[in-house]
Amino acid sequence: MNFIVHQSIVIHQLKVESVANSSVLQIGSAGMIKGLSNLYNTGGFTAAAPAATATVGAETLVPLPSPR
Repeated sequence: MNFIVHQSIVIHQLKVESVANSSVLQIGSAGMIKGLSNLYNTGGFTAAAPAATATVGAETLVPLPSPR
């Protein structure tokens, strides 16, 4: 059985609270998504990274291009 999907998506603002190592963000439809997670130490680091500092109340917004 074949499906043909036509869709138009307009996103005015997208807010993502958290991104993890194996996160998948999907907008629209897809036939199949296969998860893949690789960990590489390309910088040759020997110690853990310093702890991140949280900023309470501040938002970082990434502007999305307006549709044509």
